[in-house]
Amino acid sequence: MNESTTLLLVGHGSRNKEGNKEIQHFAAEWRERHPDWHIEVCFIEHADVLLFEGMDRAAKGAKRVLVLPFILNAAGHVKMELPAALNAARARHPAVEFLVARHLGMGREIFAVLQGQLDRLMKSLAMPDPKTTGVILLGRGSSDDGANGELAKMARWIFEDNEHELVDLAFTSITWPRLETVVQRQTRLGMTQICIVPVYLFTGVLMERIKSQAERLKAQYPNIVFALGTHFGFDKGIFDLLDAKVAGHELPEGGLLECDGCKYREAAEAEHLHDHSHTVTGACGHAHEHHRHQHPDSVHPHVPA
Repeated sequence: MNESTTLLLVGHGSRNKEGNKEIQHFAAEWRERHPDWHIEVCFIEHADVLLFEGMDRAAKGAKRVLVLPFILNAAGHVKMELPAALNAARARHPAVEFLVARHLGMGREIFAVLQGQLDRLMKSLAMPDPKTTGVILLGRGSSDDGANGELAKMARWIFEDNEHELVDLAFTSITWPRLETVVQRQTRLGMTQICIVPVYLFTGVLMERIKSQAERLKAQYPNIVFALGTHFGFDKGIFDLLDAKVAGHELPEGGLLECDGCKYREAAEAEHLHDHSHTVTGACGHAHEHHRHQHPDSVHPHVPA
């Protein structure tokens, strides 16, 4: 990578300071992998260094800044706040070229990480019968239906590549269904073990809430064995995915976000409104062969519409 290029890792930010510290630790480990790269970190909210300052730090002494949204789904922050901050940074630093990679997305790389989480949970349960072991993908939840739909895609892929009778989707906030509702449903349908797979990069307030919910569920359902996963931001697959983005494999033509310059966003900004979900569902950009297992008892995953 050119020495005049700065990489700006943009995290969501958490009220839980440990979550923000973990992203800083991630950046430190990434620098160790690439000691010749100049990597800066900032956050969208709930942190000391936010977008405005982060863009300025990255631009200092650089000819080119590659912004890397360290976020799984393209909801309001990626579609609204980040493009606005980029436009302002380009105006403040006209001599610096600002390019933007796509957010992490829900592609085959993230699917592989989630599958690894599920495999570890199944091993912790001594590999029970998947037909009686339910799976719940637990996401943050968004008011953007496109972002929620991306997580539903992950649930479908988990169903396709495994033998679990039930693969459900739940959300921690904003949208429905919630974890407790889905657990209740799976127990009624005969599951005797349940694997809960949080779709979170790092710890934070919501991860702590998930742990508390899991403890209550264990007490509420003493005959059900629960296995709870954790955040996965330090998984090797996440480092590899960012490496690929830096290499340019997923850099949009012209260095644009999927909503950077979007006519809908620009019109919405004029009215202080923004309600669209034209997310790009193909998050990988590479051809992948998807090996599917046949489910003799069911042809549809149990994913809420």
